[in-house]
Amino acid sequence: MNGVFDLGGADGFGRIDPTPEEPPFFDDWERAVFAMQLSCMIGGWFGLDSFRHGIELMDPAAYLSSSYYEHWLHSFEHHGIAKGHIDPEELDRRTQYFLDNPDAPLPSHEPKPELIEVVETSSKHGAPAQRPTDAPIGFNVGDVVRVRGVAPLGHTRMARYVRGKLGTVVAYRGSFVFPDSAGNDRGEDPRHLYTIQLDGAELWGEEYADPRTSSTFDVWEPYIELVRE
Repeated sequence: MNGVFDLGGADGFGRIDPTPEEPPFFDDWERAVFAMQLSCMIGGWFGLDSFRHGIELMDPAAYLSSSYYEHWLHSFEHHGIAKGHIDPEELDRRTQYFLDNPDAPLPSHEPKPELIEVVETSSKHGAPAQRPTDAPIGFNVGDVVRVRGVAPLGHTRMARYVRGKLGTVVAYRGSFVFPDSAGNDRGEDPRHLYTIQLDGAELWGEEYADPRTSSTFDVWEPYIELVRE
């Protein structure tokens, strides 16, 4: 999907000015959102890729003017309403109540021990997306490939700045969940994953790129086509 969230190679957004010794969370509500993400995943609301797609469906102006965890909340609401877990009218009523009563205590509950265990494990070790496939490997290290010059509908991890560009396969990573399927609710559909290396001039043009630079990018097999072995 093409949108304002695909910022690779974009400029004009100002300097990145991180907060020194930045804390994991700036407000308590962000802690709650962090835990809710894994709770919703365990509950079957979304997978990682469909969660990302829920963020991509935000209004562009709202996306650019809201914070990281506000993006997460939008995806929760989108999938919760779509799956029938959230009544939008009830959500509006509860939201308005806290807007009118900002000092009112938030609802509380005791989290289930199994949820705490999942949150602790996932936050420390992640959730591996590697999956087996019987499909033969289509490319080898050293192959020169071109990233397909297409604009996929829905969720994709094919960044715009690499589309149509030549690169060399430098590593094979195994087979993993294919985001373009999983993010669009078409199943995990595991595909082979490679790392390609692209020259700076190929990406940005000889006029702008330092000839000594290059960049690597991970691509699933459907993203690339063979130019030469």
